[in-house]
Amino acid sequence: MKITALEPSRCLPLPDAGFGALQTVQGNLPLESVDVKAEISGLVAHVDVAQGFRNPFDVSLEATYVFPLPDRAAVTAFRMEADDRVIEGVLKERGEARKAYDQALSEGKRAAIAEEDRPDVFTIRVGNIVPGERVTVRLTLAQPLPYEDGAATFRFPLVVAPRYIPGRPIDGPQAGDGVRPDTDVVPDASRISPPVLLPGFPNPVRLSLTANVDPAGLELRDLASSLHVTEQEGGTISLKPGERLDRDFILRMEFGASTTLQLDGDRTFCLTVVPPPLQETRVPRDLVLVLDRSGSMGGWKTVAARRAAARIVDTLTAQDRFAVLTFDSVVEHAFEGLSEATDSNRYRAVEHLSRVDARGGTELLEPLRQAIALLGEEGRERVIVLVTDGQVGNEDHLLEQVGGALSSMRVHCVGIDRAVNAAFLGRLAGLGAGRCELVESEDRLDAAMEQIHRRIGAPLVTDLSLKGMETSDVTHLGSIFPGVPLQVFGRYSSGSRLTVYGTAGASPWEETVEGTVVTNPALRAIWARAHLRELEDRYAMGEHDLESRIVATSLEHGVLCRFTAYVAVDTRPVGEGGPEHRVIQPVELPSGWEAPMPPPMAPAFGRAMMASAPMGFAESLDVPDFLAGGSAGGGGGIGGQAKRAAASRGRAFAKPAVPRPGRTAPHGLDAVMPQLKAELERLVVLRTPDLFYLADLGSRLAALASYLGGHAELRALAEELESGQDAEALWHRAITVLTALTGGSDSGTARRPFWKRG
Repeated sequence: MKITALEPSRCLPLPDAGFGALQTVQGNLPLESVDVKAEISGLVAHVDVAQGFRNPFDVSLEATYVFPLPDRAAVTAFRMEADDRVIEGVLKERGEARKAYDQALSEGKRAAIAEEDRPDVFTIRVGNIVPGERVTVRLTLAQPLPYEDGAATFRFPLVVAPRYIPGRPIDGPQAGDGVRPDTDVVPDASRISPPVLLPGFPNPVRLSLTANVDPAGLELRDLASSLHVTEQEGGTISLKPGERLDRDFILRMEFGASTTLQLDGDRTFCLTVVPPPLQETRVPRDLVLVLDRSGSMGGWKTVAARRAAARIVDTLTAQDRFAVLTFDSVVEHAFEGLSEATDSNRYRAVEHLSRVDARGGTELLEPLRQAIALLGEEGRERVIVLVTDGQVGNEDHLLEQVGGALSSMRVHCVGIDRAVNAAFLGRLAGLGAGRCELVESEDRLDAAMEQIHRRIGAPLVTDLSLKGMETSDVTHLGSIFPGVPLQVFGRYSSGSRLTVYGTAGASPWEETVEGTVVTNPALRAIWARAHLRELEDRYAMGEHDLESRIVATSLEHGVLCRFTAYVAVDTRPVGEGGPEHRVIQPVELPSGWEAPMPPPMAPAFGRAMMASAPMGFAESLDVPDFLAGGSAGGGGGIGGQAKRAAASRGRAFAKPAVPRPGRTAPHGLDAVMPQLKAELERLVVLRTPDLFYLADLGSRLAALASYLGGHAELRALAEELESGQDAEALWHRAITVLTALTGGSDSGTARRPFWKRG
């Protein structure tokens, strides 16, 4: 095996670089600042987000940033500011927007594009930033605030946590620039998997966040931030300088709520109904508790999950039946089938939960299927309670497989994390007319447990309907739970009074609310976002003919969705052709997460590594073990990030797998086909060919050729790469040879746009 030495001139220390400082192949990271300003009035927040980028290189740059936004927020405006120019973004069908962006870059123009990859995960690309230039992109949002037990909550996520990616890698060019491969289950995995900074990395981004709170005439009793140190002046809360983008910002505001019907001047209504003073009516329940024990649940989250699960078991009565499932890559049962909720069975369940620790991957589909199968009997209330951090990337696939069945049951989700996947857990709970409770810290655990104890029980009012106004496109009604007002948005054509009908226990219940005309343009945007999200969920569950309706609704109301994108294009060229360098911004490891030992990855990607660590193949393995591999997701949602770690930094260190002495090498190219396909895939997506990477590839191919007993084409290619002169020519040569050997196509397999299904 040949070790490729680095020239000293390529690894000179930077004077301002601390230990572990991350540098790209040509310099520092482009994202300099994130500024969030929120104006909160009652149960609505207007938010402006500014992201500041700087090009520290001596060539033109395209910067990519994958970031979260509140899952119920409507993105209603986008603009780019550079060189004293302000370019307003235009909302277009996503394919058209991407084409406009790519064309602008090819013409040497500045451009920016904002796309939604999940309800709470977005990607911004800013292209043709000239050397030394600063560019600011701004997003405008409107979001509703959930209200529970006398307090509204403003939750603003600040980091996209690593998500477990199931499925087999897809050949060909990837959808994005992330560190995880697209798979047959998650065809856009590379768009939701930004590289992660190593623990202890110096804070690379200046964060500022300010929230001005107006309780809209109600008495503001308290303001509290649960995860950040803040400064307060009157009704204004600000983060102290130096905070990192590694956990959600959560602000709770205590004030009273009332039943209201707001009517704007654009035929949109918002109905809020405070829970009536009724006693819960308990009916016999069959309940399946599903507890996530995957690797991402390590540390304080495991303790919190066990306590939450035990508290849920405590809600059961003698007339209930229940089962307890714990899962990672496998599903384990506390006992067989549904059991009566006797004292002894509940003790057995809690004892089983006390032994749960974190391990493995977040394979969520199978436990949900088993839970559904256990709840097949009609005539009793059927309840699933899922306790998890929700860190999975295959949300659409899960909805497609089990969404229909879950909609006939009551589904409650308990999300435990400081960067929880609240969007997905909210979608699951919404399908099953249940509740999503979020636990963000150990300090909040006792209060959250009390809420969970109350609301995992029976709702106060079910079977809701509206009458009295001509309404359309009304958001999901669900049920009314203790301490949680019902909030419904919709469109109306006539009338000014609504009556809510439902069932409380076995008795009919109703409440009539008179409308009040308000001037609040956010109502229409919030309704449009909620309506679009419901349509998108139906699309994910198989109603693919809804695509044109989703696009039309998004464009009509100016609200971003998965099928549209905001694009801003400067009319003045700043260079010739597209950017010469591209960087994807690494993100923080979420607070409270443990940095795990790298678990085995699928054969395509060797060992999993954190961002800014070198990529390597499995060491000291014989070839059959090396070929065996595991899930492309790795373990526990954080998995591996070897995909393009080396290519993005222009270096790679690898120790190829070779047979152990005494083993007979298999004859035939099929024995190493997975490695060859993986190498080809990495080459296809490698945007900046690098002689050191190609030389290292040559050493790996030489080992494979030797293993095959001296494969002539592989050996010749390996020698060319190891002696490398022209990186671009060698890159094309390697793609051509590996394509021929694997029977693939240089351009990759034709795929439908990654944001579409069916």
